[in-house]
Amino acid sequence: MKHKKPQSLLLWMTFIMSLVFAVWQVLLNNFVIERAQFTGVEIGILQSLREVPGFLAFTAIFVLLLIREQTFALLSLAVLSIGVAVTGFFPQVLGLYITTVLMSVGFHYFETINQSLTLQWVDKKETPGFLGKALAWRSAAALSGYASIWLVMSWLKLDYVYMYALIGCLGLLMVLIITLYFPKFEVGEVQHKKIILRKKYWLYYLLTFFSGARRQIFMVFAGFMMVEKFGYSVSEITSLFLINYVVNLLFAPAIGRFIGRTGERRALTIEYLGLIIIFVSYAWVQQPEIAAALYVIDHLLFAMAIAIKTYFQKIADAKDIAATMSVSFTINHIAAVVIPVLLGVLWLYSPQAVFYIGAGFAVCSLVLARNIPSAPSQGNEVNWSWSSKHNQHRLKQ
Repeated sequence: MKHKKPQSLLLWMTFIMSLVFAVWQVLLNNFVIERAQFTGVEIGILQSLREVPGFLAFTAIFVLLLIREQTFALLSLAVLSIGVAVTGFFPQVLGLYITTVLMSVGFHYFETINQSLTLQWVDKKETPGFLGKALAWRSAAALSGYASIWLVMSWLKLDYVYMYALIGCLGLLMVLIITLYFPKFEVGEVQHKKIILRKKYWLYYLLTFFSGARRQIFMVFAGFMMVEKFGYSVSEITSLFLINYVVNLLFAPAIGRFIGRTGERRALTIEYLGLIIIFVSYAWVQQPEIAAALYVIDHLLFAMAIAIKTYFQKIADAKDIAATMSVSFTINHIAAVVIPVLLGVLWLYSPQAVFYIGAGFAVCSLVLARNIPSAPSQGNEVNWSWSSKHNQHRLKQ
């Protein structure tokens, strides 16, 4: 049946993840400042702890020795939902650290397996469009989450503890429903069940590393700036996130199609040029309205990162996908584990310097993106390589 295709399961799992995580994320800065009196140091530590499970995502390949990828993805969604459900019951520094790690284990394992299944279940020609559609589903889920925040906290006047518990329990219920509804789907190639690092994927690894570094500037410090510097309330932060996801809902599918037409190199070049301008602007912005506009544009540019995944799909051996997704998540989070703590301390002395460093990350990414071929494929992974044999081959072409 059409509505029981593996692509439909991917979209519904993405919806559940985004619904639950969006509520956790949008409430976080206000919750930790109001209830646990966090400063830049504590929020930096919390965000670094949140990224530790992402750093350990390579262990997913060992879990796959015991269970199927589809089952693993659903169990991870359940753990994510439980972690969010109990967050409101522990409004202390240590309690928030523990619940954050629990939530993060589910989140990062799910994201690892979800990306692997997407690249296996979706045809290469359809992947950019499908990933754009998946981003739109994420946005729709997040909008639903924000509507629930308004209903529970603004209209019903209930506390954080009820909001976290309700959305976490709803996520668990939805996981149970889709587990019973969808059949077990088969994957194409049997995946390697070991850690794989291949020389020919070096550019993908580096793009993934700097993507993780860029993500921390947005998720940790741009959002924290909105609350600390400009005094945004829960309702104002929620409204800002609402705008972000409405924009993504409208434009993400088109961005996916754009990447499919123009190629990964051009799409990533646009993203990183935009990020350089945005991060430098963050350092100097004084008006909350301009800061909000920068935040929305920054979030929209995340959709361009689809191109990193489609680039890998084009150059990868089919059997490498699951193992490489696990390793790439770890690479993505190497910087993520370190950056929030170090830049959290730097934030106390110079918030501007934090955003200048972010611009530096974007410059590195831009240089790397220009090394992507116009038509990447197996055997044509980069324009320029450390291998003299590869360069001689390209010169002959």
